[in-house]
Amino acid sequence: MKRLILSLLLLVCCCAAAAQELQFHPPASVTDAAMPAVMRDLADRILPVYQEKDPERYLRNLSALQMAAGNYPAAWSSRESLRDRRRAADAHRPVSRSAIFDIYVHAMQRQADEHTAFSAAFAQSYWDLVSKLDDQNDYLLTAWLTIPVGSFQDALQRATDQWRGKGNIPLPDAVELIHAYLEFDAYRAFHSLVAALNADDEANRYVIDWDLLIHTADGGAISAVMVRPKDDTTPLPTLLEFTIHVDANNFARECAAHGYVGIVAFTRGERRSPGEVVPYLHDGEDARAVINWIARQPWSDGRVGMYGSSYSAFTQWAAARRLPPALKAMATSSATVPGIDFPMTGNIVHNSAFRWSGCVSNTKGFDEKTCSDEARWRTLNAAWYASGKSYAELDRTFGARNRIFHQWLDHPSYDRFWQKFVPQREQFAHINIPVLATTGYYAAGELGTLYYFTEHTRHDPHASQTLLIGPYDDNVMQNNGAAANLQGYALDQAALIDLRELRYQWFDSIFKGGERPALLKDRVNFEVMGANEWRHAPSLEAMAKGTLRFYLDAALFAQGGVHRLSLHKPTEAAFVRQKVDFADRTDALWTPPAELLSQNLSPHYSVQYVSEPLRHALELDGAFSGRLDLRLNKMDVDLNVAIYELLADGQYLQLFDPAYEFRASYVRDRVNRHLLKAGERQQLSFRSERLMSRQLQAGSRIVLVLGVNKRPDEQINYGTGGPVNQESIADAKVPLNLRWYADSYIELPLRR
Repeated sequence: MKRLILSLLLLVCCCAAAAQELQFHPPASVTDAAMPAVMRDLADRILPVYQEKDPERYLRNLSALQMAAGNYPAAWSSRESLRDRRRAADAHRPVSRSAIFDIYVHAMQRQADEHTAFSAAFAQSYWDLVSKLDDQNDYLLTAWLTIPVGSFQDALQRATDQWRGKGNIPLPDAVELIHAYLEFDAYRAFHSLVAALNADDEANRYVIDWDLLIHTADGGAISAVMVRPKDDTTPLPTLLEFTIHVDANNFARECAAHGYVGIVAFTRGERRSPGEVVPYLHDGEDARAVINWIARQPWSDGRVGMYGSSYSAFTQWAAARRLPPALKAMATSSATVPGIDFPMTGNIVHNSAFRWSGCVSNTKGFDEKTCSDEARWRTLNAAWYASGKSYAELDRTFGARNRIFHQWLDHPSYDRFWQKFVPQREQFAHINIPVLATTGYYAAGELGTLYYFTEHTRHDPHASQTLLIGPYDDNVMQNNGAAANLQGYALDQAALIDLRELRYQWFDSIFKGGERPALLKDRVNFEVMGANEWRHAPSLEAMAKGTLRFYLDAALFAQGGVHRLSLHKPTEAAFVRQKVDFADRTDALWTPPAELLSQNLSPHYSVQYVSEPLRHALELDGAFSGRLDLRLNKMDVDLNVAIYELLADGQYLQLFDPAYEFRASYVRDRVNRHLLKAGERQQLSFRSERLMSRQLQAGSRIVLVLGVNKRPDEQINYGTGGPVNQESIADAKVPLNLRWYADSYIELPLRR
């Protein structure tokens, strides 16, 4: 009975504390000298009334309150009690970020008890913990310690701003605010100490060579970085990234922390390598030279795995084309295919290719500040677009002649110039090593990944290539970690996986006899958005069991300008008219929506088709296809197709992004151009090069947006039938007039 009464009293206290509001008047800036006193006062007022039923949460919050109140010995005692409670549960888990707080609290306790300088106290606490960690956990912890202070300052400022001026803050929110304050305060205190401590830790654990220079047979030299475990005297497999991007935050040390030799090599002309940087040109041969060099080293067991995203995923295929014997596995992430998904997609060139080529090749005028200035490039895009100049004159607007970019423009089709960089046809059949390919429904690099996957498995049905795809974008692909929120859309819990750790598990299954990751159950592994689960299939085609055909009915819904997606073929040859005036440049500042989930579509030179509400939940898995029945007064046109789920609450969710876009004259043959027939009714059949996987909700509608490309950040096709790079606003005297006939259709991949 006494225990029951005590429990009820604690519950009453908890409820009363949770309902309590406290006066709170923070300064305008979290860096204000008054901020520590304000937070200390807040903690002092919370401590006497704070209660929590969950013992671990109680100790976590109690230690934070005690720290904010300046009672460091008590805070350290609470942290020790929390660790004692968690000892068994955490025994086989990776280190968590809470360990950073342990180091900081212990340092503050030492400083208070021993009257020593914070720098010495922090160093001692750092080594007390770090020296006990294995290499993988050490890598995680030391990486977390280097997070910039600014990110914590910004988070604290946002959290504080929402309560400024209100006068009061609820107790639970006050506790969370104190945690945010302590994160900022801790990182502000130790950030200047971490670099030297981490450097000493690295020197204790690894052999590091920042200045390798590997010579090639033609007299070239490749600059590289190597990190390998110091205490491992047996030869090890090597994980290699070959990249054009020189970045101090490479993964060589992470590879070493996972028991491999980690090497990052750079495109010829980068870092210590002499000569000019020319994207794509030498990478295949140079990557093979690096692989052969690795295999001859005494610390190598003769086996090399390659990894990387975007450009460094391309270099893997460029190397594999040459079949170096030591190359035993590749883990590619959103791989680029020169000529297919960069510098153009669907044979449409993007302005970003000009920017990127100048930045990576160190073209005059392309310094680091210029390359990262997004606002500047948007302004330049708008200036070129408003000028009406031809695409060949793009660099005159941008102020620097770019030889590499112009060479790319000279090859508008996927011709031999592009084909020589990566495997073709039967060359794929000879690549008999395991390949792990990862990408996302919202990643620009999905196009290239699917090209390699399709060609590899087409020319070798038994190819050992595994695809993993989920609701990820380019940022996730480059950093290999999924965030809970993707461009405004909350991801399913199942999608929140550590792609980088999955990659190491996969490498371990090849090089160390480890188990294959359970998630990679079949050749194609995909997360179904909205269903919160992964599915597995032996091929892309097997993702769906059938198709659902919708016709592009010309009939209007009640709301103006929106037409019907119909399950039934219209009985008459109705059509929708569309007119595009390429001479109109009032949209020079237009940019596509940044969010995947939005209240409206903001259409841009497009026609919308909307289905009736779905009676039942519907799952779409795979690539869509279709046939467009059209008539136009031009000989060519650039088109884009996007598909959305219109949710019952009125929000639009993109099912993939970027939109599927293509130049009509290349839709059936990316190598040879086939012009359209102006004034004649004709059909264009297509199959999307993008995937989607979504469980649509009952009551939702399917929305198709069919558009004409006319935007300031891409090449403009005026439809003359001549070289698109030479066309200009002078060719826009007659607007584009389109008729979309109602027997046009799309076929959606349906899982029955």
